[in-house]
Amino acid sequence: MNAFLPADILIPKTDRMDKWAVIACDQFTSDKAYWERVRKNAEGAVSTINLILPEAELGTELEAAHTAAINATMAQYMKDDVFTTYKDSYVYVERTLENGSVRKGLVGMVDLDAYDYSTGATSAIRATERTVPERIPPRQRVRRDAPIELPHILMLCDDHKKVLIEPIAAKKDTLKKLYDFDLMEGGGHICGWLVDGADAEAFNNALTRYTATVGEKYEGLKGVPMVFAVGDGNHSLATAKSCYEELKKNNPGKDLSNHPARFALVELENIHDDAQVFEPIHRVIFKTDAKRLLRTLEETFCAPGGFPVKWFIGEESGTVYLDRAKSELAVGALQTFLDQYLKENAGEIDYIHDDDALINLAKQPEAIGFLLPAMEKSQLFRGVIADGILPRKTFSMGHSREKRYYLEGRKIRE
Repeated sequence: MNAFLPADILIPKTDRMDKWAVIACDQFTSDKAYWERVRKNAEGAVSTINLILPEAELGTELEAAHTAAINATMAQYMKDDVFTTYKDSYVYVERTLENGSVRKGLVGMVDLDAYDYSTGATSAIRATERTVPERIPPRQRVRRDAPIELPHILMLCDDHKKVLIEPIAAKKDTLKKLYDFDLMEGGGHICGWLVDGADAEAFNNALTRYTATVGEKYEGLKGVPMVFAVGDGNHSLATAKSCYEELKKNNPGKDLSNHPARFALVELENIHDDAQVFEPIHRVIFKTDAKRLLRTLEETFCAPGGFPVKWFIGEESGTVYLDRAKSELAVGALQTFLDQYLKENAGEIDYIHDDDALINLAKQPEAIGFLLPAMEKSQLFRGVIADGILPRKTFSMGHSREKRYYLEGRKIRE
């Protein structure tokens, strides 16, 4: 069985899809005004804002009240026949971003038995970055008794030959269009088409062939090849996995192989899509002996022919060549060194997206900045396979408003 499958997908029966779809709960975590605008905008309409818990509300007086209301609203929406169910289907998605580029994806469900978020996993589906266990329980409280799920998870494939999603894109004009609207709060435009019947079967067959040969591109690389990587929403997928494992533990001996909780809805995207951009996240260390840190780095983590990384101290700058034997990625070698160094030496690390901001911050007293190169798309899977997991803050998949919006749903209770 493939690890990514068609699902019984729920689409709301509403002519105000712009009020229905809201951005991933882990965005704008420090901007309560954003979420207040969303609630006001969606007032009186069916909306996913009534079905999710924004992380901006965690630890506030709103958390418990909204958590309790979410499942009740889900049940009411089901009772009120809010959804149309498209059985055994995928949804092909095109998201037009602010810069005009179009990001392609396919919504379906993953088999949680094929997913492992632990470091060093050998499963078909793996996390790209370390999962923080403390972030799972608040999500479990929402999902544990929820009748439906709404995903903001973006799963990635390393399909450089473009044999999975792109053939569907080429024939989208023959498919039934399910939605076509502008997303709220500057999220761009989104369209979705139904992929079922023979079209779904053709994709399944292509995925079977792709899975059977996926290891060939990683020959000679230490580690076990994988089929998919979780790009965004790993903690939400980890929550689905935790709830499923909890269900199995509470029902010993019961056959749960076809239980809806075994699966989770995601959007699959190809890292080789032209609109898929990986932006680097730089490092700056404050309150440290910058010259000593740099000298130690050169003595312990550098080698001829290594990854070139530019450093900045005040008005000075130069390049270090990080030892490629330490990691598949420049950021992996640097983060490993910094983690070790800062355990024994003074310093506070911060993660910076903008080049100019990094250079200016490094001009502060007792500071050093490292300008990391953008990660090559082909390095993502290789890094996870070889190193077990990527360092935190390795890359960013677009800006906040380009993250996935909640839109499609799926029943997760029998």
